[in-house]
Order: sequence, then structure tokens, then C-alpha cells
Amino acid sequence: MSLFWNLDHLYPEYEVRDMNNGYRYLDLAYMPPSAKGCIEIHDYRTHARDIETGRFKDLCMKQALLVLDDWVFLPIAYLSIRDDPGVCKQLTLAFVGKFLSTAVPSEQNWAEAETLRFARRMMRPFAPRELSAHLRLSERHTRELLHNLVSKKWLVVASGDKRYRTYKLV
Repeated sequence: MSLFWNLDHLYPEYEVRDMNNGYRYLDLAYMPPSAKGCIEIHDYRTHARDIETGRFKDLCMKQALLVLDDWVFLPIAYLSIRDDPGVCKQLTLAFVGKFLSTAVPSEQNWAEAETLRFARRMMRPFAPRELSAHLRLSERHTRELLHNLVSKKWLVVASGDKRYRTYKLV
């Protein structure tokens, strides 16, 4: 089983344009709805020991410009992956957790806010029955809650035409 049960929202060697209209390539882009995260794996030879000053300045500029464009960075040394994989796993879990625990609008009631948190943690379409068990509410009440969130455009129907079977974040 993978670390997060799936690789949704994860893109290797992802190309972006920075604020100077230049192209940059990210080792791993993690982009759940409404967020931008980047995991950069730094090799000692190409990022420290054998690097030229111009390349070093460019790497720093890359990160600075992307951070200004609201990217969240997690740099990991390749040597850490090799020597301390457990620590890297914890760092990656904490990194993903930053995106899953984002704030919700203050006008939401507790059930709406917790439903959006639940949807972020699931990272896949979920059924009303799953949410009902999580919220400890009846399925009827849960379906009303879900329909309300769809009408507010915070969730969308992922499957089902006449009877909605699963929901997901917009």
C-alpha cells in the first residue's frame, strides 16, 4: 500500500512558469484542489558540492519566485531518503497534512466545515454512508448536508445521475 493509498494530485517533473515568465521544472508537484506544493529532491553533487555559483543563484531564484507564486516547498536531500527513509516519510505526511487541514470559511456550520475536512483527508470521491459514519449523523441528514454543499459549489457530484452516489471537492 502506498503512503496515501493513491497518487492523486502528484505530478513528477512538473513544468511551471515562474513570475519572471521562465519555465521551471519541479521534481514532484502535489496539487490537490486550491493548493500548490512542491517536493524537491536535492542531490549533494548537483545542489551543493559541484555546483557553480550561477547555478546556485538560479536554484535560489527558482524557489523564491515560486514561493511568491504561492507554492509550498519541501526540500529533501537524496542522502536523507537513502539513510533516513522513516524521517522522510514523516516529513512527507506532515507536508501533505498542511494541505488537508486548510481553514474553512467562517460562515459554515460545524457539519459543513467537518465535511470539507473529511473530503480533503479522503483525497478521493466518498459516499454519503462514509460521511454519515464519520459525522455520526443519519444518512438522511448527511444527504441534505451534501446537497447543500453542492448547491454552494463547495462539493460536486462525482458519480450518479438521479441518485448521487459519491461526492468530491470542487
